[in-house]
Amino acid sequence: MPLREILALLLLAAIWGGSFMFMRVAAPEFGIFALVEVRTVLATLVLLPVLLLRRQLADVRRFFWPIFAIGAINTAIPFALFNFSSLHLEAGVNAILNATAPMFGALIAFIWLQEKLSKVAILGLLLGFAGVAVISEQKLHGGQLTLAPILAACGATACYGLAACMMKRYLQGVKPLAVAAGSQAMASVMLLPLALATWPAVNPSTHAWLNAVALAVAGTGIAYLLYFHLIASVGPSKAITVAYLVPLFGILWGLVLLNESLSAQALAGGACILVGVAMTTGVTRLFARRGFAPAK
Repeated sequence: MPLREILALLLLAAIWGGSFMFMRVAAPEFGIFALVEVRTVLATLVLLPVLLLRRQLADVRRFFWPIFAIGAINTAIPFALFNFSSLHLEAGVNAILNATAPMFGALIAFIWLQEKLSKVAILGLLLGFAGVAVISEQKLHGGQLTLAPILAACGATACYGLAACMMKRYLQGVKPLAVAAGSQAMASVMLLPLALATWPAVNPSTHAWLNAVALAVAGTGIAYLLYFHLIASVGPSKAITVAYLVPLFGILWGLVLLNESLSAQALAGGACILVGVAMTTGVTRLFARRGFAPAK
């Protein structure tokens, strides 16, 4: 991979890792739905000019209902669930749990699309979900936290996995930018009534607004454009490796900027998740073919 693309990959991981920090700061003042509304509206404003410039608006009109469904499953619901979990969980923990999305995608593809799972992939699923259990046990120890925020984060990543299968089934060949911009716009329309009904009585602070804008503009709009650039330049199989870097940056930003701390048990659970995702998605086989793993 050229140095320029490696830097783009690291920048994307840093931005997406920072998204959990932005949510952690902004969610308490905005509330769950108002923050999603700010995020989707501003992200749409970033993506729409590019969509028009590339003349892909026709794809949004042609595939309106599938993109509408993706707006709900891949944006509105998971964004709201992660906002809820951000009220209770550290940014680093949410970033780790976010890495389970490819595992849910593989599991749903197995159940719905009848895609095969190798024995290694099945072991990866078991290891990954064991990692979630390790983190859950640590967070629930002492009774200070219920299971709800952990289930919310996993529910969000399950939505991402379901959306990936939906796009493979119903949106083959549609430009990713059209799906991203269209789904953000439609999610903002879906959640507008809830956002207005729960808009905070006290205007959020400047600090909260700055984090909300960063979440929308950088963490959603610019991040999508970077991701599409990487897909076009190095291919989806290499671009998807950003999933392994996001938890590292999520933990880093939480430690450095929010003074969070993660226990050894949480880090061990995160390691199980990342190894499990690598096994489930076939990354370990890719390394073996390239000589990064011992020959069998």
